Amino acid sequence: MTKAGKIDISSMKKFVNKKVGLDIAHDLNQDNPTEVKEWIPTGSRWLDSIICRGKMGGLPVGKITELAGLSSAGKSYMACQIAAQAQKMGHCVVYFDAESAIDPLFLENSGIDINNDFLYIQAVSVEKTLETIEDLMTEYAETQFLFIWDSIAATSSEKDLEGDFNPQSSMAVKPRIFAKAFPKLTIPLANQQCTLLLINQLKTNITSNVAEAMTTPYVAPGGKAIEYFCSLRIWLTKRKAKASYVTDPSGLRIGSEVKVKVEKSRFGSEGRTCGFKILWGKDVGIQDEESWLEALRASGSDRFKAGAWNKIYDRDGKEYKFQRSQWIKKLQDPEFRSVVLDIMDDEIIRKFESEGKNFGLEGESEEG
Repeated sequence: MTKAGKIDISSMKKFVNKKVGLDIAHDLNQDNPTEVKEWIPTGSRWLDSIICRGKMGGLPVGKITELAGLSSAGKSYMACQIAAQAQKMGHCVVYFDAESAIDPLFLENSGIDINNDFLYIQAVSVEKTLETIEDLMTEYAETQFLFIWDSIAATSSEKDLEGDFNPQSSMAVKPRIFAKAFPKLTIPLANQQCTLLLINQLKTNITSNVAEAMTTPYVAPGGKAIEYFCSLRIWLTKRKAKASYVTDPSGLRIGSEVKVKVEKSRFGSEGRTCGFKILWGKDVGIQDEESWLEALRASGSDRFKAGAWNKIYDRDGKEYKFQRSQWIKKLQDPEFRSVVLDIMDDEIIRKFESEGKNFGLEGESEEG
């Protein structure tokens, strides 16, 4: 009998792959198919910082991600910003639209090049959308795709389309479809380094359990398959205060402030939070740099002191003073900007890795 540790794993790997006819056996020290080799930036440095423990993250390439939110929370705006980043990385973006709410001007204002590496597809049914994703990966096996599905909650199943308007006639059809489809897509997505972004709608959790309603005020439809097969789940909610809206000089609303929660992450701790403003007007997208000040406040860093005059310190103790109104202008100074980013990386990424703490909004710190 061969002793443990003396088995020729290399020959065993070749045997398995030859027997199955597929490249499914791997030496994890040399070729780890589960490792995330690339991240697509979300457009928010603060959010990217809390997704993955100990490193700058984003959307994990080769995985399934859910982006869920309340109505008008900025899901599509954020998805388009992610799409623009993916194009810069050489990915082909395929946008499945079930809500007929996307127009070319909106996409271009988001930074998307609609003339290159972009395909718009109407999501006529859940089944057709899933089949199209599978067929595109099979036909274009050398292409890195970012599939955006906007939204899974608004996409009908074929049974819905064929039946009447009675909700009982097609109850739980979509969750059953997802339970069959996601296991089928997971490994091909990883092997081809394609990414699936599912946009979903948060619903009020209607329950007679008062404690559950308080701790879990929202739920995302789609069934358990989404919970199990999504490597990352990001939930967006809006701040309710009127002051949270961004207005132009005439008083018209052109954006809003959103709260973001990492509902699930296989790369870090769940429940981490951040926040930023999303603009809806001509300059579509996340107000990234503006949120960094709130990130410093939330971190509890000794190198940041809040007040009428805020103060930050570099590693040698040099002080930089500024008022809140000067923040964006001060960030144009490379030296000041470098200190800010160093504090963010130190307090949000590196400290989280070593101490396992969850720094979120309002300066709260929870054990992750």
